[in-house]
Amino acid sequence: MCGIVGYIGHREAYPIVIQGLKRLEYRGYDSAGVALFDGTELKVCKTKGKVADLEKLAASEMTTNGNIAIGHTRWATHGVPNDVNAHPHYSNSGELVIIHNGIIENYDSLRKELTSRGYTFQSDTDTEVLINLIEDVKKKENVKLGKAVQIALNQVIGAYAIAVFDKNKPDEIVIARLGSPLAVGIGENEFFIASDASPFLEYTKNAVYLEDEEMAIIRLGKGIKVRKIKDDSLVVPYVQELQMNLEQIEKGGYPHFMLKEIFEQPNAIRDTYRGRLLVNEGIIRMAGIDDNLERFLNANRIIIVACGTSWHAGLVAEYIFEDLARIPVEVEYASEFRYRNPVITDQDVVIAISQSGETADTLAAIKLAKSHGAFVFGVCNVVGSSIARETHAGAYTHAGPEIGVASTKAFTTQITLLTLIALKLAKNKGTISKSDFHYHLQELELIPEKVSKALQSDEHIKAVAAIYKNAKNCLYLGRGYNFPVALEGALKLKEISYIHAEGYPAAEMKHGPIALIDEQMPIVVIATKKGHYEKVVSNIEEIKARKGKIIGIVTEGDTNVKQLADHVIEVPETLECLSPLLTTIPLQLLSYHIAVMLGKNVDQPRNLAKSVTVE
Repeated sequence: MCGIVGYIGHREAYPIVIQGLKRLEYRGYDSAGVALFDGTELKVCKTKGKVADLEKLAASEMTTNGNIAIGHTRWATHGVPNDVNAHPHYSNSGELVIIHNGIIENYDSLRKELTSRGYTFQSDTDTEVLINLIEDVKKKENVKLGKAVQIALNQVIGAYAIAVFDKNKPDEIVIARLGSPLAVGIGENEFFIASDASPFLEYTKNAVYLEDEEMAIIRLGKGIKVRKIKDDSLVVPYVQELQMNLEQIEKGGYPHFMLKEIFEQPNAIRDTYRGRLLVNEGIIRMAGIDDNLERFLNANRIIIVACGTSWHAGLVAEYIFEDLARIPVEVEYASEFRYRNPVITDQDVVIAISQSGETADTLAAIKLAKSHGAFVFGVCNVVGSSIARETHAGAYTHAGPEIGVASTKAFTTQITLLTLIALKLAKNKGTISKSDFHYHLQELELIPEKVSKALQSDEHIKAVAAIYKNAKNCLYLGRGYNFPVALEGALKLKEISYIHAEGYPAAEMKHGPIALIDEQMPIVVIATKKGHYEKVVSNIEEIKARKGKIIGIVTEGDTNVKQLADHVIEVPETLECLSPLLTTIPLQLLSYHIAVMLGKNVDQPRNLAKSVTVE
């Protein structure tokens, strides 16, 4: 969640850190702060609110000159969002300063112990406890900062990504991670620290990603030294070249990242199957599956673990895997899976899905599955992320950076990738005929073009949004492959417009939700021609009889639903198993336009974070 940025080198640090914090705003936050050493004094400025508020405050309160600085955007865990609880935090002596992403679970007992030794605390945070623990170790053990950090971290329970510096050693920053991502950009006698690479893309393409339970001392003139926190052993850092470019993390003329990412979906889907979907040769080539084909083919079942939108993609995959490959599938919330003592064996395959590759609950589920001998396959978007490293094998979606907190292109590219896997397994198991397999490949190859056509309804969808922007509640209904799309559509509306919405299987409406329907209630019904069409039309008749306002998502040329619905939004025709890639498009646009009309912060909705790296 929180954003960490740091710089040490020959440039002015403050503008780099502030710009970096702006790049990380997509992660979600409620306060921001910066600590800077100006050559003689350590300056700290922090405030509840946005980075823009921090800039205004810093302009009036502190000098912004200096070559070493750390900055932070906080998403509140311990203590309400306010100026005092915002990061950075000082130690009691005022010599050490820290920024921290994560949760120190045993902070209360540590705080009591430090209080008994004379330490005082200004904030409610676990982070202030950690910096004073580091200071206590440093003084008591008479060690340098790096060693003090290492000893202190061996005493804490929880998750963290931290950056610490000592005003008496302004040529050095100490960083460490466990469960929260941390990258180091390496330039010419300068270093950049960040939660991801976006803050330093224009300065260097060379980066080191810390692994869990690693720390690094970054010192000017001496490079980067990486050690294991537990045993102090040296680690040879792997420097990788970044593939991301600056254009990908900028809006490119769109008013919001979310709208840009909705319209990027044709290319994102194409990039996801590029080099994998070989229609003319009649094959799907995926190294992560090819190298582990027997594990998949001989699996008793596939367990999909994920959270939020990725969980919805997993639900779509359940239909696809069972329908095409005839493999039993269970889809689990990662946060529940890890705590309910699940039955897992070495005959199971676990597919873990995450956009960021850093989702804490999904990572914990992966570790649990591995401990029971299951084969774990990762599906994520971020190269070099924790899930990519923790799983036995996997595949990237190639969606490109997704900055908007409400996931869009991650969802469709996850479905694309999972469809490729299901088709590949179906072919190898012989559960799909050669002609059907080839037909599926041809249809999948056409999906980007059809998504582009669905996006042409944007102005029409905007007009529908204007009618329903003041609704207090909304129902989303779908059947079969499109039931998960109904769930995803409702989630999008909740996330960015703050309108209460629920998704249901259409047939379940009469088992409770139908009681809510009146002339004020908009109901979005996904009613494409393929799959349970007549049943869904019957459900629409039931809604109409109760004067509900019907928004139908229909196949091009549909006439039946058009006669019944108040509004229809058309999508191109495709195979039933591929329809979620099209029906989700109007739901994304509908949520987007309603949120914009209500004046909401579309890219950074309240209380939400892009990458949930704490439980």
